[in-house]
Amino acid sequence: MKKAVLFFFGVFFLSCGEKVVEQPENLIPKEKMTEILYDLAILNSGKSAFSSAFDKTGIDIMEFLYKKHDVDSTQFAQSDLYYASVPLEYQSIYEGVEALIEKRKDALEATTQKRNDSIREAQTNRRDSIQDLKKERDSITPSP
Repeated sequence: MKKAVLFFFGVFFLSCGEKVVEQPENLIPKEKMTEILYDLAILNSGKSAFSSAFDKTGIDIMEFLYKKHDVDSTQFAQSDLYYASVPLEYQSIYEGVEALIEKRKDALEATTQKRNDSIREAQTNRRDSIQDLKKERDSITPSP
């Protein structure tokens, strides 16, 4: 039984090493593929949150990405298929996408926190100045 299990695991690992899809001539580099997939994730999340705004503009997300990154649909499809056939490469690309999303999220949270701190400080200053004005008015106005 142990030998059969070891045999199946051996066959499994050897089959994983085979190239299922040959590398295309115009393969998009990993870094650029990461950027494209990051932009795609951001745009798709924006579209799901604001679908009516996206529908009104009539912008096709994929056409926008192809133009922005200077690739065509065939090049993207072939590159995506190739990277998907090499799981470790694909995983590293998506880990890069996740890192970019996390970095952007952290930057947005920091900006939001800074803005909230500024608002809180302005409100405190306003409250303090109103209290100072009341004290000043009370000190000028004679008590009955």
